[in-house]
Amino acid sequence: MELKLSCADFTFPLLEHNDGLKLIKMMGFMGVDIGLFEERSHLRPSTEFANTRTNAGNLKKNLDEAGLKAADIFMQTAPDFSLIAPNHPDKPVRMKNRDLFLHTLEYASISGSEHITVLPGVTFADEEYEKSLNRCYSELTWRIEKAKEYGLIFGIEAHVGSIADTPDKALKLLQNVPGLTLTLDYTHFTRCGIPNEQIAVLLPYASHFHARGAAPCKLQCTVSENTIDYHGIVKQLKALDYKGYICLEYTWDEWENCNRNDNVAESILLKNLITEAFNE
Repeated sequence: MELKLSCADFTFPLLEHNDGLKLIKMMGFMGVDIGLFEERSHLRPSTEFANTRTNAGNLKKNLDEAGLKAADIFMQTAPDFSLIAPNHPDKPVRMKNRDLFLHTLEYASISGSEHITVLPGVTFADEEYEKSLNRCYSELTWRIEKAKEYGLIFGIEAHVGSIADTPDKALKLLQNVPGLTLTLDYTHFTRCGIPNEQIAVLLPYASHFHARGAAPCKLQCTVSENTIDYHGIVKQLKALDYKGYICLEYTWDEWENCNRNDNVAESILLKNLITEAFNE
């Protein structure tokens, strides 16, 4: 396993995007995770996909000038992720989401990323869980096949509020969609009080990894408060010969009180901790 570290561009939303890239490089990262989050990131699907090829080319140019590589393109279609979920009951909504996904593939390919991440979908309140889940199987299978056409690795993030909001649900989804991988983020499970050993069953499915401090009832916290066993995780990833990036994914957002940390300091502290664990 080679230790490949990236930092999310949405860690520093108050900076101009190119200044954020410069800071990420100054902090010693080789890669950057690009967030395409509608209404809440520097780069947004509605603007970037208005001219996908040109805008992706501009991003590649800016990354090259900063000395960074796109480690992941993370696309989210709306602040309320149920409105345009991949498994939405309404076919026109699903078709719109598919179109956005195709733009994401082209955008990632041109910008130099080898990995893309999307949200898996949600459980819709007016129908049985299995019905929502079966549409996930179909839609995610379609996305895997389209990603293969571009030579890209496709992952989902199992997260708070999603159809895969526990390790067991995430594992069921992965086992029923051949070729599906995870952008694995322990923090969404840790926040709910799920212990490290129950989350670790998902590590073999990880193609990308998000890291930040978290603890029960805290989706994001300082490294000193963190209860995630990153030393143990790095040891297990090495045993699995993990090929992907580990992204330092501190965010700055009012959601879940994720605006209460010094993201520069905490990213550096966790980067050092992970590097030390890798070198042990």
